[in-house]
Amino acid sequence: MRATKGAARRQSKKRLFKRAKGYVGGRGTLIRSVKETLVRSGAYAFRDRRVKKREFRRLWITRLNAATRMHGLRYSEFIHGLKKAGIEMDRKTLSEMAIHDELGFKAVVDKVKEALAA
Repeated sequence: MRATKGAARRQSKKRLFKRAKGYVGGRGTLIRSVKETLVRSGAYAFRDRRVKKREFRRLWITRLNAATRMHGLRYSEFIHGLKKAGIEMDRKTLSEMAIHDELGFKAVVDKVKEALAA
């Protein structure tokens, strides 16, 4: 008697189609296209998890540059002053502070200016 993969094949295809839910056209219905698309989407997801970190850092730096210029400093001077003043805050925290807590950010900028003057 001829042996077929039967249930195992159906389950593996079902798993693949479940992951490809929402894909348009053959990318969501044809097994070969589904496999290719899932491999590619996995590669993009892996790459972009790293790109996301870079892009957020760029955003925080841009925001900090804008906020520090409002207080009469450039971004590079501000970061140098932070190191000199011994303030160990990351760019994300400083960026959020610049947006939501202007008085707190101004206090940090004042400390930085003192450190740069000294």
